Amino acid sequence: MDKLLSPDTGLMIWVIVTFLCLVGILKLFAWGPLLGAIEAREGRIRADREGAEKARAEAERIQKDFESQMAGVAAKTKELLAAATKDGEALRAKLKAEAEADAQGIKDKTMADLANEKNRLVGELRKDVADLSVAAAAKLMHKTVDAGVQKTVLDGFFKDLETSKASQN
Repeated sequence: MDKLLSPDTGLMIWVIVTFLCLVGILKLFAWGPLLGAIEAREGRIRADREGAEKARAEAERIQKDFESQMAGVAAKTKELLAAATKDGEALRAKLKAEAEADAQGIKDKTMADLANEKNRLVGELRKDVADLSVAAAAKLMHKTVDAGVQKTVLDGFFKDLETSKASQN
């Protein structure tokens, strides 16, 4: 144990020289390539991380663009639906107005046709009544009345009838 406490200087020098040679060899052949590989890996990791951050930023930008486009499409869809609803209401109102105008026109035409038919029937009825009256009067008088006298008497009768009708109203 004595030898452990009293070091041999020659041995110590050789141990130090050997250690420094070993460190030099390791630095040349092991630490240099090892540190280079570690730095290269660190560079690749850094580049990959930067690429991933760029890709994430690009994805976020694309997502924002997509969301804004979707909002624009939604707004345009609402506008188109509102315009279609407005056009539909306008068309419905137009068709309703046309239908009401057509119905009023048909009603007016029907009323005019009925008035014309009434006047025609009244005229025929007057003629038939007049013919019957003349026939009855001829039978009563036992003589025939000619057409000129018949027309004059009937015109006077109708004038008197219209005058009495107007005075009643």
